[in-house]
Amino acid sequence: MESKQAKLVEKIKPIRLLLMDVDGTLSDGKLTYSNEWVETKSFDVKDGFGIWMLHHCGIKTGIVTGRESKIVTERAKELNIEIVYQGHFHKNETLDDIEAKYGYQDQEVAFLGDDLFDLPIMIRCGFSAAPADAHPEVLQRVDFVSSLSGGRGAAREVCELILKAQGHWDSLMDLFLMKNKSQV
Repeated sequence: MESKQAKLVEKIKPIRLLLMDVDGTLSDGKLTYSNEWVETKSFDVKDGFGIWMLHHCGIKTGIVTGRESKIVTERAKELNIEIVYQGHFHKNETLDDIEAKYGYQDQEVAFLGDDLFDLPIMIRCGFSAAPADAHPEVLQRVDFVSSLSGGRGAAREVCELILKAQGHWDSLMDLFLMKNKSQV
C-alpha cells in the first residue's frame, strides 16, 4: 500500500505552475483602511522568498483573486509573478483561460486557497493546498494543509513542499551554502 506521503509527492511531481489566492492566503485576510479610505495589506517576506525559489527552479507562479487591488499588482511585480488575475470570483473559468493561454493542463497546476469560492479550482487542479486557518470545508478537501496561517508563511511552506517533492531542495541548499558559486 502506497503511503500518504508518497501519494502526495506523486501529485506534486508534475506541477509547473502554482496559483494562489491573496486575501487569507498570501495576506492574513484583514483589510485595513485609512481615514482617506486607502487600503493596506501585509505580506510575509518568507512567502515572497518561497516564490523566488520556485521561479529559480523553473516553476511559474500566478495570482487568482476575487478582489482588485493596486497593492496586489505591485506585490506581483515585485515578486516577478507574471500571471495575475484580479476581480475573478469564478476561478474555475479563470483556470480555463490560463491553461489555454499558457499551455498548462490541470495536473500541472497547483492552487493555494483558503475559502469556499476557491473549492472549484482546488478540486480541479493537480495539487491543492490551504493555510491552517482556511475554512473548515476547504481543509477537508485539499491535498495539503499548511501548519501556518495565511499571510504568515503558509505559501512558503507550500513552495518548499513542491521544491522538495520535485528534487530541487538539495541544489537550492548548495546554492545558499555557496557550494557551487557558479550558480549565484
